[in-house]
Amino acid sequence: MSLPRIGLCLGDPGGIGPEITLKALHEKQSLPLAEYRLFAPFDLLEFWAVKLGLNLEQLLNPSPQQWGGKIIVSPFNPRFPDFTIGQPSKANGLFSFSVFQSAIKIAEKGELEAVVTGPISKYSWAMAKIPWKGHTEYLNQSYPQAIMSFWSQSLKVALFTHHLPLAQVSPLITKENLLNFFQSLYQAINKTSVSIDEYLVAGFNPHAGEEGLLGQEEGTQIIPAVRAAQQAGLPIYGPFPPDTLFHQALDREKKMVIALYHDQGLIAFKLVAFTSGVNVTLGLPFIRTSPDHGTAFDIAGQGKAEATSMKEAIRWAFRFWSPPP
Repeated sequence: MSLPRIGLCLGDPGGIGPEITLKALHEKQSLPLAEYRLFAPFDLLEFWAVKLGLNLEQLLNPSPQQWGGKIIVSPFNPRFPDFTIGQPSKANGLFSFSVFQSAIKIAEKGELEAVVTGPISKYSWAMAKIPWKGHTEYLNQSYPQAIMSFWSQSLKVALFTHHLPLAQVSPLITKENLLNFFQSLYQAINKTSVSIDEYLVAGFNPHAGEEGLLGQEEGTQIIPAVRAAQQAGLPIYGPFPPDTLFHQALDREKKMVIALYHDQGLIAFKLVAFTSGVNVTLGLPFIRTSPDHGTAFDIAGQGKAEATSMKEAIRWAFRFWSPPP
């Protein structure tokens, strides 16, 4: 069987993305066997390898006796960026976006099974006048059904909405929108090699509305959407009070929480999987994962960054990959 081709993007070149990517590859014996394609100019890799005290030649050319995978520097070779370490900048944003965009286009051609992206700075993208807030928003333009989800061994969460002010969430909670989301989520996961048996929907209001005393969204929109999904044969349940739901789903391998807004899902998820959690974009013709943390500008360039989440992002990309029969 041929090795899966996994593209690696460094993220913001002034954050910890280059460090955690190189550290993960340095510890390649703990990674799945794959063909890893690095989307970065060689001199940028060399700059960070020297800074981290790593031998780039040995890192890129592992002995076949020690490891059966491959590491390739992609032919895509942007100009060495005039980047700034430890803070966002226009150059940082232009570089991280161009690298990400190139990897996605190659994946869309069927030349990559997965793309693993290092953390970007939304502020760097804004300074570079990139018209999208982040990776998921960029992907949504071509794949409107793309879903932001978060995975760890202890908890799985899918977000009905993501980077929106809370005041804008309630109008989106309609039976039609929810049912479309449930169907898209169920279909997207069923196309991968992972499986979920139960999808547990969080309520929007305290105590899931308390029979309408604390809010109407549950009774008028969420419950009808859940019932319609069940009638269509989907294992969707709820809504459940959010303050107990995450405990109910914790350490249940085949259960996933559907959170209705960003912080409802991410506060609980990061509490239990801060260093090991992974962001997975579902509903794409390829796999896209990312560490569930930011650029950590405050420690960039100091060699202090942990590569755990990057390694987990690579491992989850491999798990989601469904090998050909």
